[in-house]
Amino acid sequence: MAWERGIIIKSQAELEAMREAGRVNALALEATRRMIKPGVTTQEVDEVATETIREHGAKPAFLGVPGAYPYPATVTVSINDELVHGIPGKRKIKDGDIVSVDCGTILDGFVGDSAYSMGVGEITDEVKKLLEVTEKALYIGIEKLRVGYRVGDVGATIQQYVESFGYHVPREYTGHGIGRSMWEGPQVPNYGTAGRGIPLRAGMAIALEPMVLVGTPQTRVMADQWTVSSKDGSLTAHFEHSVAITQNGPMILTVP
Repeated sequence: MAWERGIIIKSQAELEAMREAGRVNALALEATRRMIKPGVTTQEVDEVATETIREHGAKPAFLGVPGAYPYPATVTVSINDELVHGIPGKRKIKDGDIVSVDCGTILDGFVGDSAYSMGVGEITDEVKKLLEVTEKALYIGIEKLRVGYRVGDVGATIQQYVESFGYHVPREYTGHGIGRSMWEGPQVPNYGTAGRGIPLRAGMAIALEPMVLVGTPQTRVMADQWTVSSKDGSLTAHFEHSVAITQNGPMILTVP
């Protein structure tokens, strides 16, 4: 898509509607986080998210998204070297795993989109550090979602922070505008040049999602044609919030 032409400025009422969609999405992710433990299948994670979304009168945003074939689930569940778009199924979660869950919710015509990664059971210091850095990258990126900055300022801030730890950000997968559609303008990469790119304006809503890889920025699409993994099999993590840009600063939409 032509990202710069796809930017839609939201009214206060529209942002409030997005806040409700984001709240339901956050509740769905909270439900998944509570149940993740060794022995639980990724399909069971998907089922609890679906139940939570539908209990609140909303619809899953990911279900049926076009691709190699329509996406078949409510959430993506990606484990260890799987960066994004892992399809839920019979796989059982194990002690020590990194589990990343991404969820989208449609309520009253607006979309909420957010994600988290967590360690399961006893995790290594390496995993703890990766999770801490990736989550911090999200919040320092959010701090740049302000009037007066540009898209490049956001990406540069995330990239510099992540790379200062020797980690990497992918080039193929990015954050994006969000609203009545899951993908609107602008495109918001997790890399960039400060002072460059589209200016940020009040009323924009951005799904900001740092994705971090330990060994390489390169990725590969797996045989299921959806799951994206690190090319070298190294660990990954992913955090995301949908955020509104307001005159008073960033407002996170995807919180309970």
